[in-house]
Amino acid sequence: MSDTEVPVLAEVRNRVGHLALNRPVGLNALTLQMIRITWRQLHAWESDPEIVAVVLRANGEKAFCAGGDIRSLYDSYQAGDDLHHVFLEEKYSLDQYIHGYPKPIVALMDGFVLGGGMGLVQGTALRVVTERVKMGMPETSIGYFPDVGGSYFLPRLPGELGLYLGITGIQIRAADALYARLADWCLPSERISEFDRRLDQISWGYAPREILAGLLSSLASNRLLGAELKSLHPAIDEHFTQPDLSAIRASLQAERRPEYQDWAEQTVELLNNRSPLAMSATLKLLRLGRTLSLANCFELELHLERQWFAKGDLIEGVRALLIDKDKTPRWNPPTLEQLDTNRVNEFFDGFQPAT
Repeated sequence: MSDTEVPVLAEVRNRVGHLALNRPVGLNALTLQMIRITWRQLHAWESDPEIVAVVLRANGEKAFCAGGDIRSLYDSYQAGDDLHHVFLEEKYSLDQYIHGYPKPIVALMDGFVLGGGMGLVQGTALRVVTERVKMGMPETSIGYFPDVGGSYFLPRLPGELGLYLGITGIQIRAADALYARLADWCLPSERISEFDRRLDQISWGYAPREILAGLLSSLASNRLLGAELKSLHPAIDEHFTQPDLSAIRASLQAERRPEYQDWAEQTVELLNNRSPLAMSATLKLLRLGRTLSLANCFELELHLERQWFAKGDLIEGVRALLIDKDKTPRWNPPTLEQLDTNRVNEFFDGFQPAT
């Protein structure tokens, strides 16, 4: 296959393995083939003493990775095969593997970093965004829950930021990604070529992670002005610490402080449009995940996933967004008031964290 046909490109330069997602027309949405290529290449480099570090990036300026190829998962479920389960099992395994990878991985992110893309990068040693990044976990907008390790990394963000981002599914930009600790550095897009040039010339004389951090500190920033989440953080903590979604929404509706009122109204509108079932499961998932190990978080996500295609709102969400494209999902139930909490709890029944 030519480079335009291979969905993940790999090369080695100056003892650094470079992996590039290569489906720019599809916003680098992940397929099972891409997951398997990435897994195999990382394993090979792990055992190769000549490789000291890995850089993970993507081709195209629009997206690092817009998530998983959810259309293929929808088609798999409708066809009655098991591709959707295999895809998610192998994706979770890859993401967990990256969290424990023994060599430093630099995730270099430009454009959209959504859902499955977040799963690839949040376990890397150095998470680098450009000023064009748009990052988020938008699963509740299609009737799903934040997976790919989201139950681990979201509730460990400062305060209630992770719950807010996971439940609403909003996208954030570079300044907010740094503030929320979802990224470590912001490298201006015009300096990517300089980063590559200097990386190709590095002498690997001591700890590779320290060398990489030193390189980034000379080219990138670890703090940017204009983080909206910083000004909203007190209100987010106040509202999203409420016991359940109905209480969160009521708290937002009661917001009267001028500096928060517009945001609160917009957030209520978002909550009214998302899947009540998916949001409620997300709230429970993230609060449980706050106390679980990484491995148990992935196990819990798999426990939910195995039930969700048949019993959750994902199939309807994908239908509305990608199949019929009417963007009018018929959630079951349509409102929070109609949701039986027992239905949410049943998804979690039978899960036993490993000790």
